[in-house]
Amino acid sequence: MTIDPNTPIPANHRAGFVNLIGNPNVGKSTLMNQLVGEKISIMTSKAQTTRHRIKGIVNGEDFQIVYSDLPGVLDPAYMMQKMMMKFVVDSLQDADIILYLVECGETKYNAELVEKIKALGRPVVLIINKIDKFSAEQAEESKTHWQKIFPDADVFAISALKGLNIDALRERIVSLLPLCPPYFPKDALTDRPMRFFVSELIREQILLQYKKEIPYSVEVVVDSYKEDENLIRIGATLFVERDTQKAIIIGSKGSAIKKLGTDARTSIEDFLQKHVFLDLSVKVLKDWRNSELLMKKFGYDYGE
Repeated sequence: MTIDPNTPIPANHRAGFVNLIGNPNVGKSTLMNQLVGEKISIMTSKAQTTRHRIKGIVNGEDFQIVYSDLPGVLDPAYMMQKMMMKFVVDSLQDADIILYLVECGETKYNAELVEKIKALGRPVVLIINKIDKFSAEQAEESKTHWQKIFPDADVFAISALKGLNIDALRERIVSLLPLCPPYFPKDALTDRPMRFFVSELIREQILLQYKKEIPYSVEVVVDSYKEDENLIRIGATLFVERDTQKAIIIGSKGSAIKKLGTDARTSIEDFLQKHVFLDLSVKVLKDWRNSELLMKKFGYDYGE
């Protein structure tokens, strides 16, 4: 639904920040995109696909929901993961509603984080995802398990991939929003600049095309973004940690990076609905994931 940004805000307008929290690879980004109705977060079957806090904004005539897709909850092994977990913990402070997402059959959780969530006293919606892959009995067992952990939470069993029970979830989220004017313009979709989404779409293809440690050792920086009437010219640098990783990214006679560039360009064109010229380069930046200075340079220390 298109909202005219000049329409007066009704007195009963609701607005709030709704933050998605859960373990890696439980379907947060898929659910985020379902709820927003646009591809805001990249999606792959690999853990740690989401590195940043990504906001998607949904507007109705009398409500505005600011969703946040967050990195998966994990025990950090290096600086980048520590900053990813900082995004998760910091997000609790501005959350009006917390969507705690688990996969049907999953039992693992971070006890310290769960206690922090409970202590906030904010509404929690417990979402059991991927029920299309399990029996009704298994879904009920999972619901019973998680209700013991979050006894006061609303519970929804869904399939984010199939869109099952998403409408009911949306309605409940709107009903839980506090009375409040909108935080962003009513025609806004996200608070992120276009360069960010371009870098994420390139990184999505890296996750899809490369194996083992390679996708997690790459950071994508969009160096240039020039748009004219018929074409968008984009230049991006892929930073890796070792020379051997650079060689793998490039491939024999440049075959791997050529395929990466072609697939990333197609994905970006689908997103922007415009022809794109994409130029990729690869540079080695040794041990960048453990450098606090480089983490800040790459945007992992913004105040949110």
